[in-house]
Amino acid sequence: MNLGTGRQSPAVRWLPAEPFAHLDDIHHRTSRGLHHLTAAPSTGGEPAPPVDVEETAGEFVIELDLPGAATHQVTVQCNGQQLVVHAQIPTRVHAGTLRQCGRRTGPVHYAINLPGPVRGDKITATLTDGVLTIHARKPRPCPTVYIVDADTTDGYLP
Repeated sequence: MNLGTGRQSPAVRWLPAEPFAHLDDIHHRTSRGLHHLTAAPSTGGEPAPPVDVEETAGEFVIELDLPGAATHQVTVQCNGQQLVVHAQIPTRVHAGTLRQCGRRTGPVHYAINLPGPVRGDKITATLTDGVLTIHARKPRPCPTVYIVDADTTDGYLP
């Protein structure tokens, strides 16, 4: 090797036996990254189950997909404005060879931050056809308080 000439060795280009192998590697790394982005933080890295949160005048209605879960395998906890759902989706027994598996099994832990306060003692939940429906009632607004004034003719100040 001659350091004084300023000449560099020609670059060696490596061509794999499979010309698109690098694309498969990029696809797998991107898929892993997207999996972590779509996972709910409270599920331990698992993708979040589909959920709808609807707000009406008096309550929040939350619908959460839990296919295969039984009612005794689901609990709902209220922590202020946060609802936490714990469930267990049982593993299915397959008679044949499983060629593709995309349905979720195992534990589910999902936290829902509601946009307003709820009454913890007025939460109801039902599980029908694999959909958990939670009704979380909002607290009633305080009525307007009028101050009694003996000097006015009607007795109340607006």
